[in-house]
Amino acid sequence: MMQRTFTGRHMAAILVGFFGLVIAVNLLNARYASSTFGGVVVENSYVASQGFNRWLDEAKSEKALGWDEVTTWRPDGRVVIAVHGAPAGVAIKAMARHPLGRLPDRALTFDRVANGQFLSRQALPEGRWDVRLTLAANEHVWRREERLQ
Repeated sequence: MMQRTFTGRHMAAILVGFFGLVIAVNLLNARYASSTFGGVVVENSYVASQGFNRWLDEAKSEKALGWDEVTTWRPDGRVVIAVHGAPAGVAIKAMARHPLGRLPDRALTFDRVANGQFLSRQALPEGRWDVRLTLAANEHVWRREERLQ
């Protein structure tokens, strides 16, 4: 039986095959990553950073109000918001955003259904949604972002 010797060609084929596989996997991952990200978080990070201290002050004043809410997603796709601690005349605005930007943003409007409970008029399609809530009463504004799944 004839023995084969390991030559430089064998080593070159192993190196080319190994690095070719690594490059192919990296290109595939890069393609998947770029096809699943739907947009940018902020247009200009420097401009966004200029409002950071103001956002912290707003968050402190919102927390001092003592308001709270619980968001529930019903099987029919509509959203129920139960508001606690807010005055009776509170107004609710909401914007539902798909986290990957694949579906257009949807404004939600609410009807009062019970004491402190509000039901959205619009239904959201299945999937993940980030809902930005704004509650306003008198001169006070309270904001929160909820993730619905």
